[in-house]
Amino acid sequence: MSLDWISPADRVRALPQYVFARLDELKAKAREQGIDLIDLGMGNPDGAAPQPVIDAAIAALKNPANHGYPPFEGTASFRRAITNWYHRRYGVNLDPDSEALPLLGSKEGLGHLAIAYINPGDVVLVPSPSYPVHFRGPIIAGGEIYSLILKPENDWLIDLAAIPDAVAEKAKILYFNYPSNPTAATAPREFFEDIVAFARKYEILLVHDLCYAELAFDGYQPTSLLEIPGAKDIGVEFHTMSKTYNMAGWRVGFVVGNSHIIQGLRTLKTNLDYGIFAALQTAAETALQLPDEYLHQVQERYCRRRDFLIQGLAELGWNIPKTKATMYLWIPCPPGMGSTDFALSVLQQTGVVVTPGNAFGVGGEGYVRISLILECDRLGEALRRFKQAGIRYSTESLEVIRNK
Repeated sequence: MSLDWISPADRVRALPQYVFARLDELKAKAREQGIDLIDLGMGNPDGAAPQPVIDAAIAALKNPANHGYPPFEGTASFRRAITNWYHRRYGVNLDPDSEALPLLGSKEGLGHLAIAYINPGDVVLVPSPSYPVHFRGPIIAGGEIYSLILKPENDWLIDLAAIPDAVAEKAKILYFNYPSNPTAATAPREFFEDIVAFARKYEILLVHDLCYAELAFDGYQPTSLLEIPGAKDIGVEFHTMSKTYNMAGWRVGFVVGNSHIIQGLRTLKTNLDYGIFAALQTAAETALQLPDEYLHQVQERYCRRRDFLIQGLAELGWNIPKTKATMYLWIPCPPGMGSTDFALSVLQQTGVVVTPGNAFGVGGEGYVRISLILECDRLGEALRRFKQAGIRYSTESLEVIRNK
């Protein structure tokens, strides 16, 4: 029996196809054809979580007390670990009872925050390109997206002065993310001071995504929004265990900041989920307490991959500046070629998966994102395949790509 007469809600039909789901379909077909895929598409760290984290999870699994429903607001010990981590890293004091909330991954929290605070028609300021949930969450909530187009000549920073006063006066929320996914851009402290002043002037809620807080290189230290005086009055900040600690599949994140905003998100979540399995919270506590030696090893790993891939791409015509943070490179497509066409051509000709930039919004058109999630031997194989297929950053290579 056909169910064509049962149509999805308008909020679902308004969503464009999620690019990573589409990439999964294409990757499955390629594997069926026996292609040796080199998947540099998703920001999915390779390898296992640190052994102390695994050991803590195993021990917590053996404790029967952890197998019931966890507290809605997360365990008190995990919340304390979160606020202690913020104080250690950024000198920020937070109340673990009201200014920190564990999440089923930061993506879930970012999306649910939109549902908790956005009414149909509310104006939401979102950079483009940006992590998809920054604009998809508000779309699901019925918000009106005002895209802040980021430009390479401005180092992919939001141009606050370019936002019309009439738009700023209507805006309710501004999502942003530095160090940035997908561009790998970083923002100086002065930018954070400016955005806090802007938000306070126009009474806008700031939502900062600090998922790459510790994946920083060459001595660079990312800024937390909450370091800025007055930021906690109008903002919250999200973080995840996925990237630094190789815990992407564990689904553990958290939000910190303004207690009133966090309480609204908590209220929504009490009606939708029961929180994170307590054993995972114990493991996450352990991760946040790991010595800096572990962090330095992670940074060195991604720094080594960054340098290797930038050098290899330079031999193929790309001039990519050294990134200061994240696990990504943001590279322009060959002149005259769009993001989707280029990504599909690369996949079909080389078996290398990259993410088309337009998946992150219209501002990402003309670029692709490459994730530094494999060791240099596999990155080298990807470069070898690029060279063999004639994939280069040049006008001449465009004709080669198109004719294959």
